[in-house]
Amino acid sequence: MSRTPAILCALIAALSLPVFAHHGWSEYDNSKELKLTGTIAASGYEHPHGHIRLTTPDKTWTAVLAPPSRMNARGLSTADLKTGGTVTVVGYANRSKPEEMRAERIIVGSRTIELR
Repeated sequence: MSRTPAILCALIAALSLPVFAHHGWSEYDNSKELKLTGTIAASGYEHPHGHIRLTTPDKTWTAVLAPPSRMNARGLSTADLKTGGTVTVVGYANRSKPEEMRAERIIVGSRTIELR
């Protein structure tokens, strides 16, 4: 009996672990949706997830966005996330980091872009 299928399965499982490990979505409280409008203080359009620093009247948030490939495919470009721009972000606050949220969608001008 060949060991190739068993080795292949073990390899696939080992390579899949980092993909599952980096998504700690349970860190976010999805029972309380936030809708925040503010000014982009900084942005990043890199892997594994893009992000923005959103200055609202109450405080400055870090909003974790989608991976760049998904944002690009759904029409959210780097130009949409320029510093000084105004956006609305809808998502969920991190349970242990009170200044961080996971964005489900972002509203830029009249466009709503689904991120998840």
